[in-house]
Amino acid sequence: MLGIGRGSREGVISLEASIKSCGRTKQWSVALRLLREGLRLGVQLGPGHYVATASACRKGGQWQHALSVLSDMWKAKLEPNVISYSAGISACEKGEQWQPALALLSEMWEAKLEPNVISYSAGISACEKGEQWQRALALLSEMWEAKLEPDVISYSAGISACEKGEQWQRALALLSVMREAKLEPNVISYSAGISASTALGSARARRAGSGSWRLRC
Repeated sequence: MLGIGRGSREGVISLEASIKSCGRTKQWSVALRLLREGLRLGVQLGPGHYVATASACRKGGQWQHALSVLSDMWKAKLEPNVISYSAGISACEKGEQWQPALALLSEMWEAKLEPNVISYSAGISACEKGEQWQRALALLSEMWEAKLEPDVISYSAGISACEKGEQWQRALALLSVMREAKLEPNVISYSAGISASTALGSARARRAGSGSWRLRC
């Protein structure tokens, strides 16, 4: 923190770069300490400092700290933007907190900020981890209505959510839509698709077997 002065533009830039560096190395506690030291020294902090700190916390698996930092940013009367909200939603996703993730998405619309593909993908992933397949599909539907094109992450999370919810036909339908969109499925989507296909085949076999048994009787 040496050399960071209250009115020094170089110091402001240096502080943000240092916090981002902490994010790359997952040193979330150091990022938090740098942000607090900047506040103590009266450095003119901008949204970038807070978002970088929240991102470091997210990468370190500290979703509560990430949301706390973003809350402090808003309290400081700094204008929230799509990037800061997306960082918060992603933090919730990492912490498997689907309810706060959906709340942040709702807040974005209320703030007249349109969620982007990153925002939605993180929200869908949060729902997938929370085994909320209906909500995951609802978010995918919202993306299409907003003229946003889901990416591999969006579809994969939706497929996995359906597979976990034993919605095998929906999972396979999404996999088909994904291919039609010229998106190459990744390991997650392929694995979930294979699992859904196997489970669906087994369910049909059981039904067929049950029917044959009743017929023989």
